Amino acid sequence: MHPAPFILKKLIRKGSLTIIQADGQKLNLGQAGQFPRVIIRLHDSKLLTKLMLQFTLALGEAYMDGRLTIEEGTLYDLLELFAINYHDAPDLPWEPLMQPFLPLMRRVQQYNPLQKSRSNVAHHYDLSYKLYRFFLDPDLQYSCAYFEHPGDSLETAQRDKKRHIAAKLMLKSGQRVLDIGCGFGGMALYLAKNHGVEVVGLTLSEEQYKIAVERAKAVGLESKVTFRLQDYRHETAQYDRIVSVGMFEHVGIGHYKEFMTQIKRLLTDDGVMLLHSIGRMDGPGTTDAWLRKYIFPGGYAPALSEVLPYVERSGLWATDIEILRLHYAETLKAWREQFNQHRAEIQALYDERFCRMWEFYLIGAELDFRYLSTMVFQLQLSKNINAVPLTRNYMYAATDSGTAP
Repeated sequence: MHPAPFILKKLIRKGSLTIIQADGQKLNLGQAGQFPRVIIRLHDSKLLTKLMLQFTLALGEAYMDGRLTIEEGTLYDLLELFAINYHDAPDLPWEPLMQPFLPLMRRVQQYNPLQKSRSNVAHHYDLSYKLYRFFLDPDLQYSCAYFEHPGDSLETAQRDKKRHIAAKLMLKSGQRVLDIGCGFGGMALYLAKNHGVEVVGLTLSEEQYKIAVERAKAVGLESKVTFRLQDYRHETAQYDRIVSVGMFEHVGIGHYKEFMTQIKRLLTDDGVMLLHSIGRMDGPGTTDAWLRKYIFPGGYAPALSEVLPYVERSGLWATDIEILRLHYAETLKAWREQFNQHRAEIQALYDERFCRMWEFYLIGAELDFRYLSTMVFQLQLSKNINAVPLTRNYMYAATDSGTAP
C-alpha cells in the first residue's frame, strides 16, 4: 500500500482536497464542505511519491509542467489550503533525520562569493525590464510597500515606504548616501530629489543598472545620483547614510560578519544605516527548495537571532528595530493582481511555463506572509550611541510634516 494517503490525511485537516490520481482513483482529504475546497488531477503516476519526498519542489514543478492540473478551485485556493494546515501538520517521518545536517546545508546553499553572487542576481533580476513594468508600481519598487491605510494603492504604499525609510535616515542636504542593492534606482532618485543628498547606488544586475542610469538622465539627476555595477564589498568611500532595501536576503549567513564589518567601515563616525530585509519570526530555517531552485538561488530570509549577533560583534549600535508584518502580503497581492492583468503579454514575452512559475512564486510568497512565519524587519544601525535622537518622535515628525514627501 502506498504510504502517501496515510501521510496526506494527517497534513490536510482544515478544508477539503480531492486528489484524482493518474490511474483514476480518488483520494479525499480533509472535511467536505469546508473552505477552501479543491480538486486536483495528477497526470504522473510517480508524482504522489515525489510529493512525499520533496513536497513544494514537486508540487511547483508539476504545476509548471502541467503534470498537475486543478479541476475545482484555483492555484491560490490550493496553496492556501496547504498554508492554513501548515502549523498543525506533523513532521514527515524522515524530517527529524535531516535536522543534524541542516546547519551545513544552509551554509552550502547560502555560499555567495562575488562570482556566484553575480550569477544568482542575474538569474532573477536580469529578466526583461518589460516583465517588471507589467506588475510593479510606476517607480519600479521591487520590495515591501508600507500600507499606512487600508485600501491604499500600491503606488501610494510604495511612496510611503520611501518616506518612512527617509524619515529613519534623518537626511540633510549635502549628505552622501550609499544605496546597496539599488534596484531600478527608485529609492536613490527619490532621496536625491526630495532631500538634496548625493547618492551612489550599487547593483550587480546589468539590467537594473542600465535602467537606473537611464532614469537618472531622464529626470536630470545624473549629477546627484551615480549608479555603479559593483559589489558592496568593493566600495571604499565613507558615507553619512547607508540604505539597503531587499538586498540582505542575498548576502547569505556565512557572509554576515563580512557585511556588518563593511558597513561599519563605510559609515562616517556619526553615520546611520537603514537595513530593510525579509526575515522570519520563528528562528533559523532554510530556503524552500522550489524557491531556491527557480526564483532566488542563494537567497535566504534570516531570523533576527541570526543577524543581531553579527551586529553586536561588529561594534555597531542597533538603534531601532521595526517589524512589518502583513505589509508584504498586501504588496504581493497587488503584484499578483497586476501580473494577472498582463498575463497574456507576459506569456508572449516568455511562455506559459514561465507564467505558471511566477504565479506559483507570487501566490506562495503572499501566503507565506499572510499565514506562516515570514515578515520584514527594518534595522537602524549606527557607530555612535548619539547618532540618532533618544525617542522615535523624529520619524513621525518627518513624515507628518511632509518633509519626506
